[in-house]
Amino acid sequence: MTTALFNRTPLLTEGNPELKRREIRDYFHTTQDRYEQLFETLKNDEAWYRKPIPLRHPLIFYYGHTATFFINKLVLAGLIDQRINPRFESMFAIGVDEMSWDDLNEANYDWPTVSEVRAYRAEMRRMVDGLIESLPLTLPIGWGSSWWPILMGIEHERIHLETSSVLIRQHDLKYIQPHPAWQPCRKSGETPKNTLVNIPSGRVKLGKQGDPTYGWDNEYGRHEADVPAFQAARHLTSNGEFLAFVENGGYADDTLWEEEGRAWKEFAKTQHPTFWVREGGAWKLRLMTEEVAMPWDWPVEVNYHEAKAFCNWKQRETGLPTRLPTEDQWVRLYDFAGLREVPHDQPANANLHLDHYASSCPVTEFRHGELFDAVGNVWQWTETPIYPFESFKVHPLYDDFTTPTFDDRHNLFKGGAWVSCGNEALKSARYAFRRHFFQHAGFRYVVSDAPVTVHASHYETDKLLSEYAEFHYGDTYFDVPNFPKALSELAINAMHGRPARKALDLGCAAGRATFELAKHFEHVTGIDFSARFIGLGVQLAEQGVLHYTLADEGELVFYQERRLAGLGLDDVRGKVEFWQGDACNLKPHFTGYDLILAANLIDRLYSPKKFLATVHERLNPGGILLIASPYTWLTEHTPREEWIGGFKQAGENLTTLDGLKAILGAHFRLIEDPFEMPFVIRETRRKFQHTLSEVTIWEKTG
Repeated sequence: MTTALFNRTPLLTEGNPELKRREIRDYFHTTQDRYEQLFETLKNDEAWYRKPIPLRHPLIFYYGHTATFFINKLVLAGLIDQRINPRFESMFAIGVDEMSWDDLNEANYDWPTVSEVRAYRAEMRRMVDGLIESLPLTLPIGWGSSWWPILMGIEHERIHLETSSVLIRQHDLKYIQPHPAWQPCRKSGETPKNTLVNIPSGRVKLGKQGDPTYGWDNEYGRHEADVPAFQAARHLTSNGEFLAFVENGGYADDTLWEEEGRAWKEFAKTQHPTFWVREGGAWKLRLMTEEVAMPWDWPVEVNYHEAKAFCNWKQRETGLPTRLPTEDQWVRLYDFAGLREVPHDQPANANLHLDHYASSCPVTEFRHGELFDAVGNVWQWTETPIYPFESFKVHPLYDDFTTPTFDDRHNLFKGGAWVSCGNEALKSARYAFRRHFFQHAGFRYVVSDAPVTVHASHYETDKLLSEYAEFHYGDTYFDVPNFPKALSELAINAMHGRPARKALDLGCAAGRATFELAKHFEHVTGIDFSARFIGLGVQLAEQGVLHYTLADEGELVFYQERRLAGLGLDDVRGKVEFWQGDACNLKPHFTGYDLILAANLIDRLYSPKKFLATVHERLNPGGILLIASPYTWLTEHTPREEWIGGFKQAGENLTTLDGLKAILGAHFRLIEDPFEMPFVIRETRRKFQHTLSEVTIWEKTG
C-alpha cells in the first residue's frame, strides 16, 4: 500500500478559487490513477472479458464505463459539444444495478480491446483536464455550478473503485495477481468476545443542508427522529462469531430466514459466506487478490439476508430482541462514538479511505469510544430500505442515481469499508444495494424492542412522474382522448397491412404507447433517456399495477392505483421491454423495426439533426416513422444551432415541418398531410396544460 494519503473529497464552500481549481484537478487525476491501478491486478487478457458473476458485465465494461460517464454528463450539461467515441459512450453507458433495463446480454456487445479503452480514457483525461484549467470558478460550488458534473464524475469513479474491487474479488483467482499497491492486512488473532454496549436515547438529524462537500441526491433534504435507548454489539460480527451460526446449521434452518432470504438461499444453494473457501478440513478467506488462512477476528462479509438470519438465530439463542440497526440507530452510534469526518492531513482512525490496508482487518484494531469500527473496515447493513428525505429532489444530470432504488428492495448500509473513499467515507453517505448483493459489507447487531419503521417509497410522489403516470394511464380531461393511446392507434392504422413484427416507442416516457402498440405488434421496445420514466413502465410490465399520488391543491393529494388489466393491456405484458437509452446515440442492436413512434421527442433532444439523419438506419424498408411534436424549441434542451425550424433563414420563416422535410426527404416520403392532435396534462385539480402536437407520418423509401 502507498503511504501517501488518497485525496479527500474537496470542501466546496470556501478558499482561494485558483487553489481550489488545483485541488480539484489533483483530485481528478489521482482518482484516475488509482482506478487504473486497480485493473493492474488482472493477470491476462481473458480476465477482462470473463464475467466475474452473471449479474455484472465483464471488467472491460467498468474500465470504460467511468470514462464515458464523464463525457455523457458533460454533453448533457452543455460543457462540451463533441463526443470522443459515440460507440463507446453508448456501449459503456449503463450497468450499475441489475435493473430491468440493464443490458447484460453479451450478444449485444462487441467489446473493444483493452488498449482501445485505455486510449479512450487518456483522451477523456485530456478533455476534462482542459475543462478544469479553463472553466471559470467561483465559490461556493453548488448543484447548479458548471463544476458539479466534473465532481460528479470523480465521485462516480470512486464508487466504481470500490464496486470493481468487489468484482475482482469475485473473479476466478486464476485471472488475478497480487499488486504492491493493493496489499491486504497481515494481522489476525483469536476471535474476540462480543459484548453489548448501552446506547442512550437521543435525537438524530440527517440530510445535507449547506454542507461543504459534494453529495448525491438522496443525501439532501431533511429527516429528524428521536431514537430510544438500545444496546449495540461492541464489535462488528467477526468470522469467528459467525462460525457458530454456520456450525449450528444456520444455513439449513429455514425458520431463521425471511421469505425473500430463503428464496435467495435456495436459489444460490449457499451453505456459508460467499468469500469463505473450504479447503480440506480448514477454512480460508478469499481477499481481493489472494486466499489466506481464515482470520477469525476479521469482520464476516455477507449480504443482508445472511446478516438477518444470524440476528434471528442470535435472538433464539439469547432470548433478546436482536436485529440489525436502522439507519437512525447507526447515526446514533456515530454520534455516541464522538466521530468526525476523515481528516484531510492525517490517516483516518479507521480502516477507511485506503489509509491502511487493501482488505479488512481485526475488529479490535480501531476503537471509537466504547465501540470498535463504528465506521470503516466493512459497510454495515441496516434494516432500512432506502427512501427519500423530506424535500428530496433529483439532480437533472443524473436523475436515475437513486430513484430506481426507491422500491423497498434496496437496503442501506452505512459506515464505509476499507476502500470507501471520497463521498463514500462521509457520515452523510447513503448507499443501498439489493439485499442479496455482496459488497465489502458485514454487520453489527443491536438489541432493541423499538419497531423498525419502513418509510414509504413505493408510491410515486415525484411531481413530474406523477403527472406523466396520470397522463399515460389516468383519466381523460375535457373530452381530449388519451394521447399515447390515440397516437398508437394512428400508427397501427398507418401500417396498412405492412409487417408488424417489431416496433420501437422512442421517448416512451411512462410507456403507455409501448403497451398499446403491443396489441398489434409481436414485440415492442420502449426507450427513454430517463430511467425514472421507464421505471413506471417496468413496474407495470412486471407487476401489472402502478401507484402514484395526484396533486389536489396545496399539500393535499389523491392516491391513485392503475392496473393494466383495467386498461385492457394485461395480455401484452410479455410482449414489451423497456430500456434506458439516448435517442441520439442508440446502441447498434436497436434496429430492424417496422414502426418507430417518436412522440413529443424531437424538441427535447440535444441533437435532433443527428437523430433525424440516422433514424432510417433503424427501420426496415417500407417501415413507418410517426413523429409528433408541439415544436416548443428551448435552448435549455436543444442548442440553438441544433433547432431544425422555428426561426428565420435568409429572411424567410423556416418551420419545423420544413426542417423535417429537408432532413428526412432523402430516405422518407410523407404519406399523409400533417395534422394536429391535442393532449392534456393534469397538474392539479384546477390547473392543466393543453397543448397541440403536430403529427407527421413517414414511409421509409431508401
